Amino acid sequence: MKISNLRKDFGDFSLNIEQLDIAGNQINGIIGPNGCGKTTVMKIMAGLVCPDSGDVDYQGLTQRDITMIFRKPYLLHDTVMRNLTYPLTLRGIKPDQAQLEHYLEIAGLGEFRHKYAPSLSGGQQQKLALIRAFIFSPKLILIDEAFSNMDIESVAFFEEYILNMQRNSPITWVIISHQISSIKRLCNHVYFMYNGSIEVEGSPEVILRQSGNENLQRYLRYSGFPFTLAE
Repeated sequence: MKISNLRKDFGDFSLNIEQLDIAGNQINGIIGPNGCGKTTVMKIMAGLVCPDSGDVDYQGLTQRDITMIFRKPYLLHDTVMRNLTYPLTLRGIKPDQAQLEHYLEIAGLGEFRHKYAPSLSGGQQQKLALIRAFIFSPKLILIDEAFSNMDIESVAFFEEYILNMQRNSPITWVIISHQISSIKRLCNHVYFMYNGSIEVEGSPEVILRQSGNENLQRYLRYSGFPFTLAE
């Protein structure tokens, strides 16, 4: 995906992205302080928000290939199972029972398959949103702070699951997170946003260790950095 000369105004805030090239078949991260425009640019990638100007080149991807997982899960007022199969129903794909059972098991939701999904705990709802995104084998997954409501063990499990997915069948990911440890562990390339623009980009090592950008350094300090890359 390539974004160029993009602008979106919200009141006094302006999103200005001169150039953003999202490399295919790798895990990309976006970090930055609250209000810098991360979620807005991700919603534009997902086709949920239209820019005021600029170009988004999906390079062959269609809306059927893309899914977005939000900080607060959006669930149907229905059962866990109906939520899980919803992306398949939309795309006319017949559910594979073994696959459904696999995803319910990894999320620890097997015993809740017939439960009203919005009545799940926050962490369980987030797990359901994750496996629902995985179920139809998308080509681009956008994750906006989806690990924020999970316990540490669940975060570690899904990080490893994503890495295994990527090793076996690479797709494109864009992950927004304030959890720098997740960004460090998962991402091949990281973008730092500040005040509506991308100020720095590079490998996690470059972003976390070698950048002289003062805004980035201040953000990392407030996020609990530094820690060693070997951790």
